[in-house]
Amino acid sequence: MTEEIEFILDSTQESMAGSITHLEKSFLNIRAGKASPAMLGSVFVDYYGSATPLSQVSKISVPDARTITLQPFEKNMLHTIEKAIMIANLGFNPMNNGDVIIISVPPLTEDRRRELAKQAKAEAEDAKIGIRNARKDANTDIKKLEKEGTSEDICKSAEDQVQNLTNSFIKKIDELLVTKEAEIMKV
Repeated sequence: MTEEIEFILDSTQESMAGSITHLEKSFLNIRAGKASPAMLGSVFVDYYGSATPLSQVSKISVPDARTITLQPFEKNMLHTIEKAIMIANLGFNPMNNGDVIIISVPPLTEDRRRELAKQAKAEAEDAKIGIRNARKDANTDIKKLEKEGTSEDICKSAEDQVQNLTNSFIKKIDELLVTKEAEIMKV
């Protein structure tokens, strides 16, 4: 096989793996009932004029399955952190006791679980679209090589390899989705 085709296959695989990585990160933000520091991953705090991730201005811990505590590194950041959590609109109501911020994670209702499962399906579908776009780009590049004189058999073989990559990555997405849905729906 030519170097160009090897490069196309490698970059396609890398792009598809990026879609899986993005999906896994998106799934971390969909909470499934148990408290986790990852639930606050999308919260940014105004720290002396710059948007800073919450994990860089406070210690986040999970003392039990329904509670998240935040210990700010600077005491004057308590109200700023509390405000940032409210603005993030995660459905949490932070309580400030003067030293730490305590967040009680409410149990999920059946409707909310279904809503989160739909959200997970949408994220999975977005990842599949990313995989298909990578396949389309690879096939376009392979067709260009064929027009430039690369043998038809080599190009057909490369297209088959791209399709096999696509099938394996879509199967991985489906497996991740099934696992996430089970986690969400488990009471």
